[in-house]
Amino acid sequence: MAKLEKNLRGNFDAILKRIETGIISGSMSAKLEESSDFRDGSSRCSVRVFERYSYTGGNRLSLNVTLFQGESGNIHISAIAAGGSQAMFFKVNTWGEEAFLDKLRELL
Repeated sequence: MAKLEKNLRGNFDAILKRIETGIISGSMSAKLEESSDFRDGSSRCSVRVFERYSYTGGNRLSLNVTLFQGESGNIHISAIAAGGSQAMFFKVNTWGEEAFLDKLRELL
């Protein structure tokens, strides 16, 4: 697994839209698999799960992105990529996972 966590400032909806559009258009096989959105007062949380095929690893990868905005207005992002190994008991490679996260880093 590979992980990225950051604190951001900006418009929550614009950041979320940029992530969705950028990830999907960044790979021929990328697809938004599922999404979930929550609100509680002024707090918001959006979860997106993307999947794509890794040509390097020869397998499919998932990227789970969570955006959270609390009362302070700060936006926290946590992104975790998984599925980039072909071995049964240990990880052989994580190139695909890192590449998936690199695309998100570019977008941010």
